[in-house]
Amino acid sequence: MLVLENVRKTFNKGTVNEKKALNGINLHLNPGDFVTVIGGNGAGKSTMLNMIAGVYPIDSGRIIIDGDNVSREKEHRRARCIGRVFQDPMKGTCANMEIEENLALALRRGKSRGLGWGIRKREKDFYRDQLAQLDLGLQTRMTSKVGLLSGGQRQALTLLMATLQKPKLLLLDEHTAALDPKTAKKVLDLTQKIVAEQQLTTLMVTHNMRDAINIGNRLIMMHDGRIIYDVAGEEKKHLTVEDLLKKFETVSGEEFANDRMMLTD
Repeated sequence: MLVLENVRKTFNKGTVNEKKALNGINLHLNPGDFVTVIGGNGAGKSTMLNMIAGVYPIDSGRIIIDGDNVSREKEHRRARCIGRVFQDPMKGTCANMEIEENLALALRRGKSRGLGWGIRKREKDFYRDQLAQLDLGLQTRMTSKVGLLSGGQRQALTLLMATLQKPKLLLLDEHTAALDPKTAKKVLDLTQKIVAEQQLTTLMVTHNMRDAINIGNRLIMMHDGRIIYDVAGEEKKHLTVEDLLKKFETVSGEEFANDRMMLTD
């Protein structure tokens, strides 16, 4: 479903601020893979997601989604097959529009639009059913402005919008990092439920090592713009945080320097 072949990206090339963000990334995801991504600050995790989504052009290599080479496609073209949830709950939704209007935009993504009536009753009923699954009471507030919602509610809504049309690929960029622990767990539980029900191919960047171990069927660790560890199946199930720290030190030759990851329960 996703293939990255020797993808490279350098920012501010030829200047004193030159940064090699991706150094020949190779990655292959099968349909239905749920891959968690960990690594220290500046490892290239978010840059990899941005390259896949088309936010920035790659310098070299290839990006293939479901057999199509999208390496040179613009971001809005790739959005037809990619769902994305950002770290910032304020992104991904339009604050000045109603909940049902945000959902209508998501449902129409990549489709031609006419001049017919905006949201029909049958469509409203569909949105109400979808919102009820979030168990946040939003199905009774469909005409409320999204800007009135809490961060957790907005993030749950963004997750629903990203998966309303089953995407070929779901990208989650530390999408619970800005939430309090209770709300983060709620959104993470919703994520696992939606991914499992729709059998979505998913890449989830997380700062929480325990979540990285416990969620999904595969884990990759990044360092210095490269994938330095790729583990799946039974081996992943039996991993501990201590195992990951030792693996990082062995492969990278450095000590893992991200207190937030190591201290998160």
